[in-house]
Amino acid sequence: MTPSSHPDADAGPDTGTGTGTEAKAQADTGAGTEPETQADPDTRNRTRATRAHSFNTAAAQYAANRPSYPPALFDTIEELAGRPLTGARVVDVGAGTGIATALLRARGAHVLAVEPGEGMTAEFRRAVPGVPIVRGDGNALPLLDACADFLTYAQSWHWTDPARSLPEALRVLRPGGSLALWWNTDALDVPWIAAQARRVERHFGDEQASKGGTGGKGGVAGSRTELAFEGAPHIPDHAHRVVRWSRHIPVDTHLANITSHSIFLVLGEEGTEAFLAEERAHLLEAFPDGRVEEVYDVLVIVATRS
Repeated sequence: MTPSSHPDADAGPDTGTGTGTEAKAQADTGAGTEPETQADPDTRNRTRATRAHSFNTAAAQYAANRPSYPPALFDTIEELAGRPLTGARVVDVGAGTGIATALLRARGAHVLAVEPGEGMTAEFRRAVPGVPIVRGDGNALPLLDACADFLTYAQSWHWTDPARSLPEALRVLRPGGSLALWWNTDALDVPWIAAQARRVERHFGDEQASKGGTGGKGGVAGSRTELAFEGAPHIPDHAHRVVRWSRHIPVDTHLANITSHSIFLVLGEEGTEAFLAEERAHLLEAFPDGRVEEVYDVLVIVATRS
């Protein structure tokens, strides 16, 4: 895979206006659903840009506390794509701090990362040395035509504009190549997770919480698959699966994870601390030993270029 001469292919500062670089695949932004609001397009772009840029100030927090992905996810991607990741040329778009990139490399893929944010790119280079990374975004990929077997978006497709990002993905994919999108979503059938989601909703209001990726009310497969290609020129043939997994972590790691989402990052320190004080008490009541089991449903969507 060779980057094109696209102007975003260098490592210079991200100075987009909100319709390109910062409005898109802002990294492994496990930022959850974060759908568009009903505001006018300019307001939506400004809001999305603000939230996307927020991760660059918290890249180290993100890298240290965000969840990874289970091996079963990559088995599922291979099954739906009908080909192995081993030996494949993979472009990981919105690579963020490199959580997914490292796993793809460990799977035997030849990975090139694309990331718009300066802070996330710096963290990526520390975390995944030796993997090439270029500055760019999913709406205008700095890559040649038909150069990739897979394009992957780990928690980042929702920062793109599918009217632009889907044609770009199909341009960069080789015939038979696959576009793989996935998101860690909270397993809301787990009582303590559902209770926390309600507390987040009360703190931020239903609309904002539903965009925050920390426990909105939408179903896993339903709302995400419906929205994934909204606005695209056409809906590609695709399949989806849900993969459940969990991890056991200290309460403080869990709190650092949820407050690394953009809804908290743009709230500011004072508002976040007010939430944390109350939430820590709730969690310690539910988990007296101080260790939380986070349960996730990973929604994965795979579309293959004909």
